[in-house]
Parts: sequence; C-alpha cells; structure tokens
Amino acid sequence: MTQIVKRGFVPSDEIEFNEENLKLLKKAQKDIYYLINQGYSIDKSVEFVGNHFLFSARQRLALKRSISSYEDIISRQKCKILDKYENSTLHIDGLNIIITLEVALSNSTLIKCMDGTLRDLAGLRGTYKLIDKTDTAIDLIGKKLDEMKIRKAIFYLDSPVSNTGRLKSRILEILHKYNFDIEVILIPNADVILNKLDHVVTSDGIILNTCESWINLAYEIVDEKLPNTSYIDFEISY
Repeated sequence: MTQIVKRGFVPSDEIEFNEENLKLLKKAQKDIYYLINQGYSIDKSVEFVGNHFLFSARQRLALKRSISSYEDIISRQKCKILDKYENSTLHIDGLNIIITLEVALSNSTLIKCMDGTLRDLAGLRGTYKLIDKTDTAIDLIGKKLDEMKIRKAIFYLDSPVSNTGRLKSRILEILHKYNFDIEVILIPNADVILNKLDHVVTSDGIILNTCESWINLAYEIVDEKLPNTSYIDFEISY
C-alpha cells in the first residue's frame, strides 16, 4: 500500500493561520510592505515587525514569501505572459511547481502572494522525496501544457537535491503521452539558467526579477484544475 504523505503539512498551521492571526498577519504585511518600499531589506523588515507581533518562525516565513516591493510587483506583472503560448518552448522550474502542486493536493498551507503567484511553506533543504501525489502533480502540469498547445517543455531540476534523477524519470514517463516535446535537464543550479530565459514557469522571486518573461502556471493549474483548494490571500490590487 502506498504511504499517504501530506507535503508541507504542519499541524500548528490551523492555529497560526486562523482568522485572528490572519488579521495580525495582514496588519504586519502593510508595515513590512511600507518598510521594504523605503529601502529596508525584507529580512530585517520581517524580523523587526515579527518581533513586535511575536510571530512564530513559520508565520514570518509566510510573510517573507508573500511580500514583494511595489517596484518588483509592477516589474513582474509587465513581463508576465497571459496568452500566446501556442508553439512556444516553456522553461520550467521543476521542483518549484511540482512541490507547490503536491502541497495543494495535500491541502497544506498555500499562500497567494502580492505578485499573484502561489507559494508554499515546504522547505527543500537539499532533500526531496517522491510521494503519492507526485504523479498527479506532474500529470496536472501535462494536461495544462497540452491545452496551451505548446511546442516543447523543458524541466530544469537541481541535481544536488536528492532523488531528482528519479523525478526526471517520472516526468518523462508521465508526460510522453501528451502532444508536446519534453526534455528534463539535471543541472547544479537551475536558477542560474532560468533567470536569463523567456517563457519561464516558476514562482521564485529572484528568477522573476531577472527572467525575460514568465507564466504563472502553478496558480492557473490550481485555479482551473483544483478549484476547491484553499490558500491564504495576501495579494493586493493596483
């Protein structure tokens, strides 16, 4: 029998992100957003405001991952691709999107961030294990890419992370049935390649700040294919 694993699940999230604490987190979000727009670093801003509200490490992580400066948000929106996918080649941050979808399938904590991306709180720390939801996550990506009528999908996986060789095999096995070409590249640091490309699929803020263009694929998949998924909404409108 396959072991059921809930990627990114932490029991204390039910309390740390309950309605009362979310009100405090939203207040803190405004303070941190103001500080980083004045030039303070996100780390120092989260530490300062987090100490004031006595937030836990996980609450601080949620704030750090969800908040971006006004300049970064506008810049990312300008280079986000909303259509014109047909016959294009997509460059996919493999672990980034697969883990986020595994978290969504696990009903664990997800955050809709200020730049519109979905991010999770599941840290890699150099290790990754395939779980019972991995195949479903990969297939959700395949279905969406097929609907987009892309020409090719190139997945980039960080080779130092454990089990990425096995993940490469699963991606190739599951996606070969779809009507697009597929390639999986194991590379020491995927970020270094992705941050210079166009049609990038990721929610990594550092890559989003430097890549030519990007697609908010994880959010689109969750919104269309997993409509009952809940997430904490930190997005703001301009």
